[in-house]
Parts: sequence; C-alpha cells; structure tokens
Amino acid sequence: MTKLDKALSLSLMVAIVAAIGYPGYVIASPKPGQEFTEFYVLNVEGKAGDYPQQIVLGEPVDVIIGIVNHEYKPTSYQVRITIDGINNKEISIGELTHGEKWQEIVSFTLQVVGEKQKVGFWLCKNDEIEPNFKDPLLLSIDVIEP
Repeated sequence: MTKLDKALSLSLMVAIVAAIGYPGYVIASPKPGQEFTEFYVLNVEGKAGDYPQQIVLGEPVDVIIGIVNHEYKPTSYQVRITIDGINNKEISIGELTHGEKWQEIVSFTLQVVGEKQKVGFWLCKNDEIEPNFKDPLLLSIDVIEP
C-alpha cells in the first residue's frame, strides 16, 4: 500500500466512525425547542369549562391550577389570585424541573357581594414580582347574599 492509499483508508475509517457516532450525539444532546410554561385553570372535575359562575358570599370556590415547566431548566413558580384587581391569595409552587408538572385543587373566597367579579390568576417565575404573562387567566363570578 502506498502512503496515499493508507491516508485515504484512514480518512475513510474516520468518516465512517463519525457517520455512525453522529446520530448518537444528536439523540444524546438534543437542542432545546421553544421555552415556555403551561399554565391553566380547570374546574374541580378537571375540565376546561363549567367553572363556578355564582356563589354565596363567604363560600370557598375550588378550582384546579396546573403548571408544566417546558423551560429546559429548573424554574420556580408562584401563583397570585386577585379579585377585581386586589390580591386575595398567593401560592408558592416551588421549583419544577424541565417537563415536571404541578397540579392541585386551590380554594379562594370572595368577600364582597356583586356581579361579574373578575378573579385573576397570575403566574410569576423565579421570585419575580412582575407576572410571566401580560394578562391573567380570568373567571367571572357573581356573589350573592346567603
């Protein structure tokens, strides 16, 4: 074998090893996609609809709040519940890893009689004061006298 044949053979072997190893590298270290957080409110049956629309003053309202981390990094979350723009309750979720889901039944109480009270659910990330989304998830609830 000439030096040229040896060099070509060696180059061909390196190319074959690289071609075999590349798919393994791509699978082992995928590039992150779009970073986002799922944030949702469900009724107590776990459905997106049939939310409480009318309650008696002082009765607790139960909903399911859910968060799924698609940020490709551990992220801590807090949920702020407001009623007509006034803070009612804050829930510290803690840190979720990428792909981890948190979902729980959460209760809150409306303390004033009135129609179409706006209950807002705000999501904050990593101890930030400003919410993650520009607008909250909203429910409109009528509160009547007992």
